[in-house]
Amino acid sequence: MKLYFMLVRRVPPVSSPVLLEAFDILTQRGFQIETGIAEEMLLRSDGLSVEHDLYLLKSHTELSLSLAGVLHDQGARFLNPYPSSVAAQDKIIASRRLREAGIPAPNSWVTGDLTLLRSEVEAHPLVIKPYRGHRGAGIHIVHNSDELATVPAPVSPMLVHEYIWGSGEDLKVYVVGEEVFAVRKPFSAISFSQPGQPCSVSAEVREIALRCGQAFGLGLYGLDVIEGPNGPTVVDLNFFPGYKGVPNAAYFIANYIEDYARGRRSLDLPLLSAIPQRELEQLPA
Repeated sequence: MKLYFMLVRRVPPVSSPVLLEAFDILTQRGFQIETGIAEEMLLRSDGLSVEHDLYLLKSHTELSLSLAGVLHDQGARFLNPYPSSVAAQDKIIASRRLREAGIPAPNSWVTGDLTLLRSEVEAHPLVIKPYRGHRGAGIHIVHNSDELATVPAPVSPMLVHEYIWGSGEDLKVYVVGEEVFAVRKPFSAISFSQPGQPCSVSAEVREIALRCGQAFGLGLYGLDVIEGPNGPTVVDLNFFPGYKGVPNAAYFIANYIEDYARGRRSLDLPLLSAIPQRELEQLPA
């Protein structure tokens, strides 16, 4: 079977040791592995065709998502499913879906005009994120109107959520099917590139993590959790993360990919609608 991994440029520009190990395991099991970074190729959009048995989207860039969409329209098989990845990448959709599924997530707002947040930021600190951002790019934490005024005018829609007070550490939760792992590391602008310290997963966090997968239709995914005064809160979710710091991550990932590729596992898209039924019933005919 032929697998194609759609990768992202790494920072620093070295191959992921977790992925390289997973590639070795899969190759030994008879899979043909091909990889590509969308930004480093010149492709004809009308010449892109399905040539692999399974595609694995490991990039969150706009170009990768668009190329994945072209392949999806032609019937390509994806792990994670393409619609699930798009929903997870769009923080506006994701924030609504988390709350709709009853998963603890912060109160959120969406806007293209940050001046509209003045009354909110005077009530409580806010976190401002590009709606399709990744790797922490473009995130601002503001505590008052003066700090809000220093944030550059957005060039894309922004998701804004209330700041959740925690210990200053990130609890990174990683999921492979039903296996749930976690690491802790100090929060910083570059923490996405650093491994964390493995830690135990509480029953509550495990349940939250698995409910996220069910809500989005994901099998390989991660979430950022803040352990605040009201318990664990999910502040971000992403598909096919790096699994940095997770012991034996490559083994679990390779097993899951093999099972999915060979049809021993499946992922169903969630039954949640973009607009809850009670709201659909209120729309004018």
